[in-house]
Amino acid sequence: MVKPINLTFLSMLLSMLLLAGIAHAQPQKIELEYEVSRNGHAFGTVKESYTQEGSQYQIISTTKGDGLYALLGERVLTSKGTVTKAGLVPAEFKLKRGDNEKKSLAASFDWTTHTLNMLVKGDIRKEKLSTGAQDLASYAYQFMFTPPTGEQVSVALTTGKKFDQYIYNIESSSVALNIAGTQYETVHLVNAEADGKKKKELWLARSKYYIPVKYLVVDDEGDKIEQVLTKIIIK
Repeated sequence: MVKPINLTFLSMLLSMLLLAGIAHAQPQKIELEYEVSRNGHAFGTVKESYTQEGSQYQIISTTKGDGLYALLGERVLTSKGTVTKAGLVPAEFKLKRGDNEKKSLAASFDWTTHTLNMLVKGDIRKEKLSTGAQDLASYAYQFMFTPPTGEQVSVALTTGKKFDQYIYNIESSSVALNIAGTQYETVHLVNAEADGKKKKELWLARSKYYIPVKYLVVDDEGDKIEQVLTKIIIK
């Protein structure tokens, strides 16, 4: 005699499998390398790692210059926090430049009181945290959880020194880029400026969890600084 199926148990099992799928839908480890150039001349590299263990994440981004730029020392960004269904919830952020402690920055996120505490040259600066706020190291990885849609993307983030809301226009949701011999279909974001000037652009790879494969920054002097992906490992 065939036993009847316990629909309640089956429903619970399917729900558990679905939740497990959601929890592991994003990569547990990402390793990236970029080449950085100024006006077409390479001057350094960026190595980044994103690691998730359970509900906790850590991001480390290290920029190292070549030649004379190496004398400036490494710039290391570190972000730690929690992973939720809505994405990354930073707890602490640090920025270190070489051995110069005076140029180091730190920020802690107090989500209980919705207060951001930034340590700048020994002084504490406080700002009110908004939901979904990120830091300079984590914001690009948040696109894994909330891919850009519509016409604009709003990003609230701290650089460790200040906390601002940044608006990016979605210039195109489908731009083909050949990066290091690999073809990527990307979403192109350009920061919205009141005077219409383009100062920062990002290209996010649609098939690689919207990880940035290219950045372009135009500084105050008009120099173009590009950061282009050269290596990617996703696990």
